[in-house]
Amino acid sequence: MTMSSQISLEPARGTDPARRAQILQDPGFGVHFSDHMFTSTWTPDQGWHDSAVRPYGPFTVDPACSVLHYAQQVFEGLKAYRHADGSIWAFRPEVNAARFQRSAERMALPLLPKTDFIAAIEALVSTDADWVPSGEERSLYLRPFMFASEVFLGVRPAMHVTFAVIASPAGPYFRGGFKPVTIWLSEEHSRAAPGGTGAAKCGGNYAASLLPQQEAIAAGCDQVVFLDAVERAVVEELGGMNLFLVYADGTLVTPELTGSILEGVTRASVIELARELGHRVEERRVTIDEWRDGLVDGAVAEVFACGTAALVTPIDTLKWRGGSVSAGAEAGPVATTLRRHLIDIQYGRTPDTHGWMHRLR
Repeated sequence: MTMSSQISLEPARGTDPARRAQILQDPGFGVHFSDHMFTSTWTPDQGWHDSAVRPYGPFTVDPACSVLHYAQQVFEGLKAYRHADGSIWAFRPEVNAARFQRSAERMALPLLPKTDFIAAIEALVSTDADWVPSGEERSLYLRPFMFASEVFLGVRPAMHVTFAVIASPAGPYFRGGFKPVTIWLSEEHSRAAPGGTGAAKCGGNYAASLLPQQEAIAAGCDQVVFLDAVERAVVEELGGMNLFLVYADGTLVTPELTGSILEGVTRASVIELARELGHRVEERRVTIDEWRDGLVDGAVAEVFACGTAALVTPIDTLKWRGGSVSAGAEAGPVATTLRRHLIDIQYGRTPDTHGWMHRLR
């Protein structure tokens, strides 16, 4: 099918403009939602069908709905940015579409064509364009997701699947903005294991990170970092972000993709930009001792994390039971420069020489 030619529109009543303007002044993150959502249904005999932009609202979910019992579900996250001329753009949505397909394949869900993934986003953003904020650190966060909606308790891939996209105006992910955060080292729990679902963007991976995240908050930290499930020594990723060490000679080191780490869109962009700026970038095994010892002896000058929600976030302190080590209380120059380059591309303030931006409206 071609979604772009088969998408129907069911207009919503709409939020009062004054209330919407109030929300967009201080949207927070993931707490307010636009007036519409996109939905489509898949069955083996009809494929993807009934594609529409509809009023935002609850799904009617049967108690025996498969996703509630077996967690057959995947999702994505990307943003729409308003440029100074009023146009609206997405950052590398085709890469999100490709990852969505890989995640769906791993979770035995039907593949959604990349063109249809993008068409769904275009349709929703065009309808709810007034929900895209203006200004630095503001965007419309887009959440495409797919779940097993079949009413069936047998353990097998679902024969009825729902795809949807919702949108939420967003400010900074961390309330403090671009400031170094403190990270808790989880030494007892793993996010993913070899042969598991670590490289897929599925809800179960995030559910597994929530208990360690609670421990992090109790220890006065902002986020948690996970080690590998075998040696318990190799750094993998944060609860929802990829990691970079910046050495004193300007080399960037990031954990290699082993199948248990999510391949971040921002991660790939940071690697490309860093190399263009003259940095050597290594994708390899990074042990927790390399991180700790590097900060102590000065070999590691900066540490930062990256992801769609927070973009580039400097890391100050790494804490664990019985100790801590700090990279410094201020954002480092490499993280600051990379973040500024990404933001300038996303908001259209510098030429997009990579062809990363996709116009939505």
